[in-house]
Amino acid sequence: MILRSVASIGFGVLVALTAATSGFAQTVKIGSKNFTEQFVVAEIYAQALEKAGVTVERRLNLGATLIAHSALTSGEIDLYPEYTGTALAAVVKGDLSGSADKIYKDVKDYYEKNLQLTLLEPTQINNGYAIITLPETAEKYKLKTLTDLGPASKELSFGAEGGFGERKDGLPGLKQVYGIEFKDFRIFAKLGIRYSALTSKNIDVSYGFSTDWQIADSSLVVLDDDKHLFPPYYLVPVIRQDALTKNPKIAEVLNKVSPLLTNEIMRDLNAAVERDKKEPKEVAAEFLKEKNI
Repeated sequence: MILRSVASIGFGVLVALTAATSGFAQTVKIGSKNFTEQFVVAEIYAQALEKAGVTVERRLNLGATLIAHSALTSGEIDLYPEYTGTALAAVVKGDLSGSADKIYKDVKDYYEKNLQLTLLEPTQINNGYAIITLPETAEKYKLKTLTDLGPASKELSFGAEGGFGERKDGLPGLKQVYGIEFKDFRIFAKLGIRYSALTSKNIDVSYGFSTDWQIADSSLVVLDDDKHLFPPYYLVPVIRQDALTKNPKIAEVLNKVSPLLTNEIMRDLNAAVERDKKEPKEVAAEFLKEKNI
């Protein structure tokens, strides 16, 4: 009995040591913000890692940017998908001008030096702001660019969530760069309402994101940001450095997935969830299968 117990203990220690020194010893906790694109991309990350043998725990739908970022810095999660422009504006609080490469480098350098976080390879998704209007409004006021919108804005209403009225790259930026001052600003409590408000003509102008499927579905006009107010918002996995050290396979796996994600593909994935009522988990699985991952 004693010998059997000792042997069992020895085997248990061996298993524990083997697990601790393996590349996938620690469960990787993946988070996301609180909207469809984040759910789908986080699921893609999770399922790709699971297929590579990594144990994954999902902690999705955490909330807005600073909530997800706080969860990451506190160790509640190990990684989540973030946007370079958002990270620059909300966390780094740096200069929003500059190329996509410069913004990526500025965010990566700041995160590594100050937060013990790092950025993996970015996707091809640039989910930047798009100021949108109906075709008939664009035709009536001869709107092609945001510069064109400046003089016409005083006759038009704008609708968005409240935060857009405060962001440096929101209404204040539109006023500073383009002289845009709308007749009124209608605040919506929920994401997505702006599209129905725009198509039902309760507002004249709103904003979307480059990967929103509704823009094409509703034949909306995107006004060109001809003075480059909005920075690039490339989607990129942000990860704790200690998690990457313990599970180096994460970078290898996600760096293979990221180049496959483009704006066009992301619009289709978002539409599959929001329009076609599929589950993000199902949509992610179909994507990975199609890409032979």
